[in-house]
This record gives sequence, structure tokens and C-alpha cells, in this order.
Amino acid sequence: MKAYPPYQITHIQLNEQQLPPQPHDKHTGNYIVLWWKDIALGHLYLDPGTRLTDEEFYTKLIDTIQPALQYYTKAVPEGDGHWQQLLITGPFEQFVMHMERVFSSWTVKEIPEKVPVSVVICTRNRASDLHKCLGLLTKLRCLPEEIIVVDNAPTDESTLDVVKLFADVTYLKEPRAGLDIARNTGAASAKGQIIAFCDDDVMVHPLWIYRLWQTFQNTSAVAMTGLVLAAELHTEAQMIFEKHWSFNRGYVDKTYDTDYFNMHLSKGPPVWEIGAGANMAFRKSIFDEVGYFDELLDVGAAGCSGDSEMWYRILLKGHTILYNPRAIAFHRHRHELTALHKQLFNYMRGFAAAALIQQDQNQRAGYRRRLFLHMPRYYGRLLYKGFPHYTFRCKTLGSEIRGVLSGMLYYLANRKRRPTLNIQTNVKTA
Repeated sequence: MKAYPPYQITHIQLNEQQLPPQPHDKHTGNYIVLWWKDIALGHLYLDPGTRLTDEEFYTKLIDTIQPALQYYTKAVPEGDGHWQQLLITGPFEQFVMHMERVFSSWTVKEIPEKVPVSVVICTRNRASDLHKCLGLLTKLRCLPEEIIVVDNAPTDESTLDVVKLFADVTYLKEPRAGLDIARNTGAASAKGQIIAFCDDDVMVHPLWIYRLWQTFQNTSAVAMTGLVLAAELHTEAQMIFEKHWSFNRGYVDKTYDTDYFNMHLSKGPPVWEIGAGANMAFRKSIFDEVGYFDELLDVGAAGCSGDSEMWYRILLKGHTILYNPRAIAFHRHRHELTALHKQLFNYMRGFAAAALIQQDQNQRAGYRRRLFLHMPRYYGRLLYKGFPHYTFRCKTLGSEIRGVLSGMLYYLANRKRRPTLNIQTNVKTA
């Protein structure tokens, strides 16, 4: 079987003059993320062995960042201007001056030392990942009010040992297994007005907390998600995930509100588009109104989707969720295909169970139609397209389809025993 090529991730700063990136070798691709200082503007893939002329490189670059530049320039008189030509032919100094004007209102000038945000990290027996995550969180340019590590049904004390290395990090032991159980434990214990969640295998940008806190200066927002970029793309499993299941929701701000909810209601609002649980935050007060995460949607139970079901309840109540691509985290996807199969089985099991739970909350929602009409058509097309070899995207179809069916059965077996979402926690602190 032919090995899938790894991709090298290259970050390019447009405030520094760039030449076309050359291939590392004929067997390695290039995944390029384009930035203006601390703001990500887009990404592109170059296949292994690709060589570009200057003209080809800048054409691809311009096409990649055009949507983000259109967004950032809309508030600037003559902002769209002729930046494309300046980028290609120069002089480069004029391009830089132009872009400085475009991003002037987005540039961070004064950063508070600390903001009223509580960060919750749910983890289990992953001491090495947690150590790296905490190392970054405790050295941010703007610090959170508190960091809480929820040790979820641990089998050893490795998590506690790591937390002891960080003086200002709070340790909570939650004996009941389940990500949403752990999230609820952290949320109920948090002191901050804003509660942020990140995964233990996430590396956050130095301005992550500041940009996250900045999002909530919009008083209409009760929740937000941020941009999640791939931290590495070494294996086929990581490439499949990034190309077809990515946490990346784009490089422009988005608003999810009553208009969005009603516009998609007949087909079942695609709340999974809002973002990723690896990089999300809530006003603490919203949990008092809509309840906590649904523990029936935990990995090991339904599978997952506790985050998207929470976003659904928030929208159902008429509130607003924002997506801020300047609040950035980097996620390391699963290396092995075996782990990816398990992950996508759980994703689709949780998706199906959550869709039916969401249908129960609003009978006008079209989730049954999505599950019983659109999804069979979707997977039928993929099965036909992938036949007979089922390579790359189609390698995981069996796991996904089994996940959907398993989620439906799980919902039918458990719909009468859904827990109250205003939970009480029973945790141990060290």
C-alpha cells in the first residue's frame, strides 16, 4: 500500500517580504498558513514536489487571503484598494503601510495583565500533553483569572503531579468518567465571569485569552468559539481529519443568532458548524439559564456533541454566539487511522443522538429529515464514489455509518432517562 505523504506546516508573515516556499522534498507536501502579525488570514495546500514561480505563488496567496481581506477592509475607506498589485510588484514598503491602515483598528495596543476568565481543562492520564498546555497558558501575554484542571476518572496521580508544578492552577478530581461531566464540574466551580474551555492537547496562541475576553465586550454574546489550526499533519489520519473534519471554521468573524437559527430550522440548524469544543467560552450566567452540558452525550455514552447541543440550547433561547478567528488555538489531530476510526464513530454516534435530542426540544426542527433522508443520500453518494477501493476520505465510511446507527439506537434506549441539566457536582479538590 502506498504511504500517504506528510505535510510540513509553514507559517508565513505577510508583514515580512516572502519568496515562494520551495518543496522540502518530492515526498513532502506543504500546508501554508498566512498571517498579518497575530491575525491568521487563510491557508493553502501545496502537493509534494510542487514548485511555483513568483507569479503563481502570489496568485495563490491572493486567492487564499481575499475573503479575509474583504472582511477586514470593509470598515476602511478605500481599504480594498490596490493591495494585490502592491503585494505582487511592490514597493513592499507601500504594501506594508497599506496593510497597517487596514488592520489599525484590530491591532492590540494595550493588553491587560489579567482578565476575569476561568480556563477549564478536562484531562485524563495525559500528563505530557497537560504539561505542555499549562506551560503555555501560564505564560500568555494576558493571563486568565484562574486555570482549573479537571482530572476525569484518573487511574493514577500523573495529572495531579503535573498540576503541582504550577502554583496558580487549581486541581479538581471528578471520579465519574465523561467529558461533559468534567466540563460541568469545571464550569460549576469556576469563579470567572467568563468560562473558557480548551483541550489538553491544544497549544494556545499568546493572545488567546485576550482575544477571547475581547469577544465578550460585545454585550450580546453569551458564548463564542475561536479558530483552531492544525498543529501537525504528519500522517494520513491527520490529513483526512483536517481536510474533511477540520475544526477550522474560517478566517472571518461570524454571528450565530435567532436569524441563523430560524433560517436553518426546517433542515435542523447545523450547530456543529459553530466551532469546536477545543476552543470555546461562555458567560457563566448562561449556565443558570439553559443548564449545563448534557451528560448523555459523553464519550462512552452517546459519543460526543455535548458542545454543539449546548450551542443549540443557547440559540433556542434567543441568544447570540460569536465566532472570533483571532482567538487561536493549535490542535494535534490523532496520528493513527485506528484512533481516527474510533473518533469518527463517536462523532457520528454523538451527532445522531444529539440531533434527536435537539428535535425533542423543538418539534419544528428538521433533524429527523436530516437523519433519515439527507444522510442516507450523503453516504450513498460517498459509498458509490469510493467503490471499490475506498481510499482517503472514504476509508472511514464504515465507522461513520455505524456511528450514526448506534447513536439512533442509543437515543431510543435512553430518551426517557435524560438527566437534569442544572446539575450538582461532587468533586474533590487538591
